[in-house]
Amino acid sequence: AGASDSAALQYLAPYAGVTMGEYFRDNLKHALIVYDDLSKHAVAYREMSLILRRPPGREAYPGDVFYLHSRLLERASKLNDELGAGSLTALPIIETQAGDVSAYIPTNVISITDGQIFLETDLFNSGIRPAINVGLSVSRVGGAAQIKATKQVSGTLRLDLAQ
Repeated sequence: AGASDSAALQYLAPYAGVTMGEYFRDNLKHALIVYDDLSKHAVAYREMSLILRRPPGREAYPGDVFYLHSRLLERASKLNDELGAGSLTALPIIETQAGDVSAYIPTNVISITDGQIFLETDLFNSGIRPAINVGLSVSRVGGAAQIKATKQVSGTLRLDLAQ
């Protein structure tokens, strides 16, 4: 759903997308769902909730917005061999206001996911591409999933990129 579409359509679009991805996963395929972006999804949900006179919480978002996003993101999975070994990978995108990762929606999504890649406009404009801020980018699984040689190289590379 685009920015000019109704709040209801913007709210429903991620559910339609993940349902299509689940179809492929359940039919022994590998699928990727890109949520572009969940901050707009939260705004659409907030707008609908305020119209329905549901009590607002922090930043006027409904109190269950965290549950809403966690339920959506947890639909991504890797099935075991008995169920066909299909997979659905979720890649949520969040827009931050002036790079503030401590705002309500970014912190919610960060707490649900296994890590994040933080892209910065200033880095992009200065010619650094990909414009990844390695100081704010995190992986909770990275080190555990890498062989020893990869860990050594990535640790050194990360320090070099940070400078």
